[in-house]
Amino acid sequence: MSQEKTKTITGFSKLSKRGKIRWIVENFFKDPEAVARELMSYWHGDEEQQRILDGFSENTISNFPMPYSVAPNFLINGKTYCVPMVIEESSVVAAAAAGGKFWLTRGGFNATILGTTKVGQVHFSWKGAFRKLESVFHELEDRLRSGAKEITANMEKRGGGVLDIELLDYTGLESDYYQLRVKFETCDSMGANFINSVLENFGDTLQDFIEGHPIFDDDERDVEIIMAILSNFTPECVVRAEVTCPVEQLGCFEGETSARHFAERFAKAVRIARIDPYRATTHNKGIFNGIDAVVLATGNDFRAIEACGHTFSAKDGQYRSLSQCTIENGVFRFWMDIPLALGTVGGLTKLHPMAKRSLELLGQPNAEELMMVIASVGLAQNFAAVKSLVTTGIQKGHMKMHLTNILNHLGAKANEMEEAVHYFEDKTVSFTAVRDFLEGQRRKV
Repeated sequence: MSQEKTKTITGFSKLSKRGKIRWIVENFFKDPEAVARELMSYWHGDEEQQRILDGFSENTISNFPMPYSVAPNFLINGKTYCVPMVIEESSVVAAAAAGGKFWLTRGGFNATILGTTKVGQVHFSWKGAFRKLESVFHELEDRLRSGAKEITANMEKRGGGVLDIELLDYTGLESDYYQLRVKFETCDSMGANFINSVLENFGDTLQDFIEGHPIFDDDERDVEIIMAILSNFTPECVVRAEVTCPVEQLGCFEGETSARHFAERFAKAVRIARIDPYRATTHNKGIFNGIDAVVLATGNDFRAIEACGHTFSAKDGQYRSLSQCTIENGVFRFWMDIPLALGTVGGLTKLHPMAKRSLELLGQPNAEELMMVIASVGLAQNFAAVKSLVTTGIQKGHMKMHLTNILNHLGAKANEMEEAVHYFEDKTVSFTAVRDFLEGQRRKV
């Protein structure tokens, strides 16, 4: 009991960064000095940059390095991109790059914005007569818009703002529960702070409106705002990415698989992911391998993107593959519609030093162009994964990419790594096989 008591602390957030590290290493690690040195070794060499990084989160004590990679040769809507990706799994970047290169000579990726509308909600409890509120809703809407004018003015100058306000009655599912569902256009901003500020203002205005309007009886004036918050489900902020070519232009594959046979196997694999949620989950995870890596690299919110994408994939009542494939009249078509609420101004996109470089690498895209790039990378990732699955199997390429990690884990020296790479060029990679190879090499010395 006394030992556990030392692992709690009051006022931790008020300690200096060194003070936080000191308390952590002394209470949770066997070698406090070594761990402290290691944590501080990851601090940024530029103090100003480190100050900016520290400001992104609470109780920061160090940085957590992640590989910053690029996938070249992405031809999207006739423009070539070198795409930044932040992810710890080498096979993801390799697959994305392979998918980009495959379609580079087959017309590239075509992407289209289907919509950019975002959503927010004011949830409230009210015991009044819904028909009365509905009858004066146009008056309420005018009051909501005028009351939020100071907040929306700048966004409206940029072409955005509040698009639509809808009153919804959910009392059939939850007693006294109503909702204002609000649609927004936030232009090149992800817009979370803007949307939430508007919604909280709407909540105050709604309360004042009901409490003061003469149409309502005294027992109808009590309204309680439960919460006012954006929704990360944005089914009208959607981009389509697709690739298409005559089947014969797909080429031949390992094992002398013909283009026609490959196309049919590929399309069937995608249909299986449309049918079976167990397969669809892994299928879509592969899509987000590529999407998340670019979202992270550009300083956007990968958690919101994933939550929305998974909800979107189940919008008809069953969880399905986000991508689809057809073969019609000798033409192979592979595409995906996916919601991506992104920003290229504000937030980490301008504060994080590498996020700024990522956007520069991509040619300073606006939000719509970034949506098209990221969707194309997700589709390329999915294409490469399914291509491997229906031809050589996933493990052959996957374990090849992990060979270096296995060698590092086993403490291989530079010459041993070089020998191992050569040895496993035409052999199956596994942890046991690599370990046995190293032991054999070391016995020869």
